Amino acid sequence: MRTVIEYVLASADGVIEDPVGMGVAEYQDDAYLRDGLGLLAACDAILFGRATYEAFAQLYDGRADHKPMWADRLTTIPKYVFSSTLARAGWNNTVIVRGEAVAEVARLKQQDGGSLLVLGHGRFGESLLREGLIDVIDLTVFPFIAGAGKQFFRQGQGAKMTLAGVKTFSQIVKLTYELPPPEVNHLAAQRIGGLSQR
Repeated sequence: MRTVIEYVLASADGVIEDPVGMGVAEYQDDAYLRDGLGLLAACDAILFGRATYEAFAQLYDGRADHKPMWADRLTTIPKYVFSSTLARAGWNNTVIVRGEAVAEVARLKQQDGGSLLVLGHGRFGESLLREGLIDVIDLTVFPFIAGAGKQFFRQGQGAKMTLAGVKTFSQIVKLTYELPPPEVNHLAAQRIGGLSQR
């Protein structure tokens, strides 16, 4: 079974909305970018929801000026975009998946091959996490407070995680968490959700 890894960038107060707009690039040194490239190289494909796919395609399709170290791998790696409304996907090596996203990702997980990467935590990532399809979360925390914007976890969401690794760079830290099997995490999420509502 393949592993699904979610790669999330967050401010110190947990905001994940529009990392580029929040200015994360000024904190990403060469060591951090090389580490990210290593993850991209180790994965067989990227899974996208429509909004995140379009944001990345705008940054990288036909361009090499935004994170040049990543540009070639992001362009050549197979990409699956899960959308019922996206008319066409012009970015190289992209397949549009029209079926129900959770079922299709579950099917991809059962295939032979390397890890699958989810970039960001939009509605697509939330659905995968809720259904127990995320195995690892790589959470990069940046040294600023955004003050507003979409939070990583919404009220009522819960997940049990085990800290599997910590990497520090010049100004940021990356925390790697492993998630237990879905049946275990659903029970944990129910208990955590119940506590948060008291």
